[in-house]
Amino acid sequence: MTGTPSPDKTISTIRRRTAELAQQAPDLAFTTLHHHLTLAWMREAFRRTRKDGAVGVDGQTASAFAEQLDENLSALLDAAKSGRYRAPPVRRSYIPKASGKPRPIGIPTFGDKVLQRAVVQLIEPIFESDFVDGSFGFRPRRSAHGAVGALWRHAMDVRGGTVIELDIESFFDSMIPQEILRMLRRRIRDGVILRLIAKWLKAGVLEGTRYERARLGAPQGAVISPLLGNIYLHEVLDVWFEEVVKPRLRGKAHLVRYADDAVLVFEHESDARRVLDVLPRRFAKYGLKLHPEKTRLVRFERPRLAATPARSERPETFDFLGFTHFWARSRNGRWIVKRRTARDRFRRALKAIKVWCRVNRHLRVREQHEALSQKLRGHYVYFGVVGNFAALARFQFEAMRLWKKWVGRRSHRRLTWARWFQLLERYPLPVPRIYHRPT
Repeated sequence: MTGTPSPDKTISTIRRRTAELAQQAPDLAFTTLHHHLTLAWMREAFRRTRKDGAVGVDGQTASAFAEQLDENLSALLDAAKSGRYRAPPVRRSYIPKASGKPRPIGIPTFGDKVLQRAVVQLIEPIFESDFVDGSFGFRPRRSAHGAVGALWRHAMDVRGGTVIELDIESFFDSMIPQEILRMLRRRIRDGVILRLIAKWLKAGVLEGTRYERARLGAPQGAVISPLLGNIYLHEVLDVWFEEVVKPRLRGKAHLVRYADDAVLVFEHESDARRVLDVLPRRFAKYGLKLHPEKTRLVRFERPRLAATPARSERPETFDFLGFTHFWARSRNGRWIVKRRTARDRFRRALKAIKVWCRVNRHLRVREQHEALSQKLRGHYVYFGVVGNFAALARFQFEAMRLWKKWVGRRSHRRLTWARWFQLLERYPLPVPRIYHRPT
């Protein structure tokens, strides 16, 4: 019918009105929300759910789910609203970490992903109105580059100061479900929504044929887990730091958090040491533990303007979201905070290029060139910050060298540098480019 709003517009309107109401009444608890879960809402949740992810314990793919889309969505919706829905266990899988120790993740069924996405769409606007400015991870219209930019501004504001690097051990596996539900009830009193989330927290894990009942945490890999993690650390760290800690400090202090990675910047070292002393007790209250080796205090004061300090007096460096932050002189001779690709991230990205070149060396050169160019552009887009051009150029050179090595092993005929440069003229790799500038 002419004039009838589209489902997308209706859903965005509901989310906007919910956010406005939550912002106007910060102490309001929403008692009825599940009536917004309609078939149109579920279709939008399906549209926003990744279709190329691994399958869950039922083996159902996104394409199989879509064959009878409305029937499957209606069945999910009816079961959720009636209380008959039983959250299936997540399938355990492992992904490699830079440390070499594999990280366990939980893979829900595709139907579970869609239902979780529907609930996230519903409650996210409420908690977005509560979250602080220093929180960046897994939030609408926020990014890792926003967090890195905010950290740069804060470090420049206090002339480096003293930094606390926070590292939480097994964060998603350590959250206390009862605490999660308590935090949710502060803003949500809808029984349907709370029951669904409680079922997901209790769903358990299936690894092979062995079932493990869930007692702590939220599955890392579940659609709803990033939002639950933000809600958890909002109370554990963000609000506590802003409302309890900062008023008691001598100087300025700033918090920048991206999911469970956080950096605290202090104007005075004494303030940083006081906070570092109380952080373990604060986190232990909520079942969390700080990594004793990776959580550290960094002296990051700006060097003297007069001359380059002695090596022993140089400020330390620290890593955040794949970047090493350090002091260096600008073109006009001023000391400024610069960023470069962290060594472990550089090595990891280069190793991925090496493995890809080795496995795909028998593809046509044109196909290899297209894939490698896409990988390099992706690297530049993330790490292309002001001051990091040298690292980008080095990455391009090392990637080119690896490509030459594995193209040269396609046959017994030796690939000379002269022949290689002729090939590069025909298939040039993308040149480094800076995408992000301090604001």
